[in-house]
Amino acid sequence: MFVEWIGYAASVLVAVSLLMSSIVKLRWYNLIGSGLFAVYGFYIGAFPITTINAFIFCINIYYLIKIYTAKEYFEVVEIGKDDMYLKHFINYFYTDIRTIFPMFDGNIEKTDTGFYILRNLIPAGIFITSKHDDETLIIDVDYAKPEYQDLKTSKYIFETQRDLFLARGYKRFVAHASNKRHISYLKKMGFTETQVDNKTMLEKNI
Repeated sequence: MFVEWIGYAASVLVAVSLLMSSIVKLRWYNLIGSGLFAVYGFYIGAFPITTINAFIFCINIYYLIKIYTAKEYFEVVEIGKDDMYLKHFINYFYTDIRTIFPMFDGNIEKTDTGFYILRNLIPAGIFITSKHDDETLIIDVDYAKPEYQDLKTSKYIFETQRDLFLARGYKRFVAHASNKRHISYLKKMGFTETQVDNKTMLEKNI
């Protein structure tokens, strides 16, 4: 019975991996699923299943190592108010953006600063803020395309590009805490809870 549950778990993990838009998550889920399938095949004496899934397991390890050790080119490009590509970007990913930033209505006229985050010259995400005061920026949108949601673009903007914001006189970011997933992400980026205008938000010193 225990062996059967290993088979069920392996099947579920492999199936779930195929639903992942993030390549990294797909590889991790598929790695665990194929590993369990290899164990399952060994226990039931089905060595072709063991061999094939052990091979898939090794392929996943190879690509995960390649992903985590690859040197990528990052850059930020400032967004203009009348940027047509931004409007198309927001329209295309609007539903996904709204799940993370429900207060964002797609209108960028009232925002202060915006950047494309390029990854190997491909626009991987957008970072849009509004001025709260002379030293504080409110994050309106901090969004990466599904295939780039591995925190690398976020670490680039929050860590590598600190001087970009410091040079403009800003000393901290604040963000609305919209849902558990978003709160967890912000805390990974070093944000902590604070009160802004009697509202619970998260902040990070630049």
